Amino acid sequence: MPLVLATRNKGKIAELSRLLVDWQVQTCDAYPGCPVPEETGDTFHENALIKARVIASFTQMITLADDSGLEVDALEGAPGVYTARFAGPDAGDSENRNKLLQVLSAIPNQERTARFRCVMAIITPDGREWTIDGVCEGRIGWEDKGANGFGYDPIFVPIGYTQTFAELGVEIKNQISHRAEALNKAVTILRTIS
Repeated sequence: MPLVLATRNKGKIAELSRLLVDWQVQTCDAYPGCPVPEETGDTFHENALIKARVIASFTQMITLADDSGLEVDALEGAPGVYTARFAGPDAGDSENRNKLLQVLSAIPNQERTARFRCVMAIITPDGREWTIDGVCEGRIGWEDKGANGFGYDPIFVPIGYTQTFAELGVEIKNQISHRAEALNKAVTILRTIS
C-alpha cells in the first residue's frame, strides 16, 4: 500500500522507511511541486497535523507526518518544538547540539534528564485523522559520541543504557526510540485503513 511521508528530512525518511517494510513508502520528492508546510504550531501535535494535512491534500494519498523533538527538564522542556532550530533558523545538527551542550555546561549529571517526544499524524484523502505519541526518556551527555543517527543522537543517552543513540546504532534505536514507539502504534492504525 502506498504511504506518503510528509518530510524531507533524510534521517527521518531512512529511519521510517526501515520500519515501514509492509508499505510502499513515498516521499514528497515523488510529487513535483509538493509544498513545504510551515510548522506554525505551538505543539508537536499541531505541527504533525499541519504537515500531514498539507501533504495529504496535495498528494491525495494516505500521509504520515512526524513532529518530534527533545525536551530537557533543566530548560523547562526546551528546545521542544524548536529542536531543529535551537541554534537559529539555518543551524545544522552540530550547531544545535553545541548550543545545547553550552547551555547545559553548568548543569550536573543528575539534572540533565530529557526525553525525545514524537507525535505522528495519519491523514487519509477523505479527511480521517489520527495522532499517536511516543516518548523515550534519557539524559543529555557531555559531548558528541558515536557516528550513527542524526540530530541530537550523539548526545542523548536513553535510560537503561550508557551509550548515546549514535553509539548504539540503528538496530537498537529502532527498537527503543520515541519514533519507534509512535510508529508501532501508527502501524496498527495503518493496517485498519489499508
